[in-house]
Amino acid sequence: MYKLRNMLPEDFDGVMRLSHTIYPDAQPWNEKQLTSQLQIFPEGQFVVEDDATGTVVAYAATLIVYWDDYAVDANWRDFTDNGYFTNHDPESGRTLYAADVMVDPDHQGRGIGKLIYQAREKLLYDRALLRIRAGARLQGFHRYHDTMTVEQYVQKIVDGDLSDPTLTFQLKRGFKVLGVVHGYMRNDPKSLGYAAVIEFLNEAVATPEDRRHLHESPYYK
Repeated sequence: MYKLRNMLPEDFDGVMRLSHTIYPDAQPWNEKQLTSQLQIFPEGQFVVEDDATGTVVAYAATLIVYWDDYAVDANWRDFTDNGYFTNHDPESGRTLYAADVMVDPDHQGRGIGKLIYQAREKLLYDRALLRIRAGARLQGFHRYHDTMTVEQYVQKIVDGDLSDPTLTFQLKRGFKVLGVVHGYMRNDPKSLGYAAVIEFLNEAVATPEDRRHLHESPYYK
């Protein structure tokens, strides 16, 4: 069994170990970053614990941003202030930004991702925010970059002709693709730095104008 809860300082070592496993070619989360996240927006930081061992097997980080402060093709460092979340803006922001989600490979396929996304959606609705947005790391693109463009790859995933470990799951959770950006995570050999900009609207507060940009996306389906 698994238990989702908000992150605590005693979880930092587990999150850092998990980060090294998931992103072996990048700098893992460090204690200063995790401390800052917890101080700035504690209710937005989650871990999933394996009840049998007490081990942290998943981590999810979020912050609230004022989207107009950023270009749509901004990278992960811009949206998270290098992982410190000091740009968290609950006063003006209406966008819950999903900064990271990691699930231990040995525990994938057991409903942990669903727990995390349900927690994020609850946070969205409880705070009456407009949307969740994220950069969906295109993990599978490295297998196809010699035969198609990244835009073609994303379109095939949206159409259901290909499956991507990250984006396919998010599409099934109701996210829509707004576009594709390069250099989102520069040191990620699996995605080659590419990410899909995705959005999940809070229909309870969304206006026709908020929905318009989704319908204008070339990936809208």
